[in-house]
Amino acid sequence: IDWSEQKHCVYLYNEEGARLSRFEIEHSVAGFAQLERHLAKVNPEPANCLIAIETSHNLLVDFLHSRGYTIYVIAPNIVKNNRGRQGSSGAKDDDRDAQLLADILRTDRSRLIPWLADGPLVRQMRTLLSWVDDLTGLIVAQHNRLRANLLRYYPQPLTAFITLTGPIALHFLAAFPAHKELESLTFAHFQAFCHQHRYFRYDFIPTMFAHLQKPAPTLDEEIVPAYRLYTVFLANQLLLLIEQKKETIKHVNLLFDQHPDAFIFASIPGAGELLAPKLLVMFGDHRQLYPHRSVLPSIAGTAPGTVASGKSRYVKFRRGCNRRFRHTAQQLAQCSTRKSVWAASYFDQVHSRGGSKSHAYRCLANRWLHIIWTLWQTRQAYDEDYHLRQVARHRRPAEEAGFVTMN
Repeated sequence: IDWSEQKHCVYLYNEEGARLSRFEIEHSVAGFAQLERHLAKVNPEPANCLIAIETSHNLLVDFLHSRGYTIYVIAPNIVKNNRGRQGSSGAKDDDRDAQLLADILRTDRSRLIPWLADGPLVRQMRTLLSWVDDLTGLIVAQHNRLRANLLRYYPQPLTAFITLTGPIALHFLAAFPAHKELESLTFAHFQAFCHQHRYFRYDFIPTMFAHLQKPAPTLDEEIVPAYRLYTVFLANQLLLLIEQKKETIKHVNLLFDQHPDAFIFASIPGAGELLAPKLLVMFGDHRQLYPHRSVLPSIAGTAPGTVASGKSRYVKFRRGCNRRFRHTAQQLAQCSTRKSVWAASYFDQVHSRGGSKSHAYRCLANRWLHIIWTLWQTRQAYDEDYHLRQVARHRRPAEEAGFVTMN
């Protein structure tokens, strides 16, 4: 099936590669029913019909899964790389893509793994975590706009507050959006304002007030009202976005605590309230999808790719991967160095050989994925003491033989 938002192009083939039917359906209830009728004519048993499609995020996939069809999700880059099967012209249309998907499934089925839907908890967490990432992007964008706006006409808050995304800074900007409002602001008034908005770092309050009172270059007063309105809008928007992000993370953690595998990911040093659910979502519910520990590092892009031909051989950065998974794995690696003795030691060893910090974190992330995969398959929590004993046990024979291996 070659899918689109409005319609789907469908080709039916038998196992020998003979075309049985070709038709199009609308993306609607009537179209889905039409597809089911066509499939039933060829074979009334859904389990006997194998379906290839390029996405799992589609109502059509949900419909077919609910009817018991076996679905194979084939990545678009695989389809692109196999387009040479149909000729060397590089021509592309919906018909050719549908035929190619069917052909890939027919000839390469032994290398493909059927798609399996995760449980409701994982699917809800995946949606909410995607929302958290979107909110983070919006917060960063609005923060940058607010900072640029303040630099133009009102720089005092930039030095007074540690960060513009803190509640006290945003409430202050909403209440005092221009330098003119500072003229009547006394220390007692500012102190009361901080207490009102639950800011209790008493030692910082005098310093903040002193920075707010510093003189700054003046701007044409006729232009200030426009900047003032924009500052109030951005400050209020940021307050809403930050509060929404907190509530969403809280909801994610409620779902996470209900999952039977939560204890595994919560035990990883540095995972925290956000990375632990992200890791669980990346791994999913179905252990059979990742039969070997080397599969996950390839999907996450933490393992490099090797290109070898004849005498030529080089290792390159893996670009074809799940980028969100790679970002999550590298975030875990970075956070774990502050919580795990083993992780900090491994990072220092890799970084000391040369190369960037990003490379060292990627190597550490690769090791973490191997460890978490083993814990996930055996349903065990991480134990730092046990892991350190295992590292020492494997290192000792190598040292006695006169060389040292990285663990």
